[in-house]
Amino acid sequence: MNRINPRPFIIIQMISLLAVMYSNTAYTETTQENRPIQYEPGSIVVRSDSFEIDNTRHVVIFTGNVEAVSDDINIDCQKIELYYETLAGDDEPEKGRFRVLEIIATEQVVISRTDGGTATAEKAVYYQNDEKVVLTGKPVVKQGADFVEGSKITLFLKEGKSLVEGKAKAVLFPNESE
Repeated sequence: MNRINPRPFIIIQMISLLAVMYSNTAYTETTQENRPIQYEPGSIVVRSDSFEIDNTRHVVIFTGNVEAVSDDINIDCQKIELYYETLAGDDEPEKGRFRVLEIIATEQVVISRTDGGTATAEKAVYYQNDEKVVLTGKPVVKQGADFVEGSKITLFLKEGKSLVEGKAKAVLFPNESE
């Protein structure tokens, strides 16, 4: 197992963190040296106090003040476990290329979208193959003043639907015409 514990706020570019992150616009970040870095659409920047790569288990674990930023979404939490598979070509493995299978964000998870929507939970699990996110641990999803909560909230990203289970509650404020 390779263990890396560089200085805080490590920047690593990844693909496919969450399906909802994909957008057609690139974004720019300024480094500590005030040099702009341009990121391509679909790229992800993850900052944390430390991270560990375990190539045997095919997992990258980010811990401490984790922030994952992409085109239209931010994820803040204390830990992210990113499970992946290495991509292989016909003759040889594609060097450095991988596909995300599952992402587990835990401890004070806050997911914010540029459209104003937010989700909070103690645990959020993203399943790449099913294109769904499962929120547990007092999950709440908000859009403006409207919100839903329950014991478990499943967001089916491809279908654009959600399922709220266990003491489900929705508070909606219908638009009033002026």
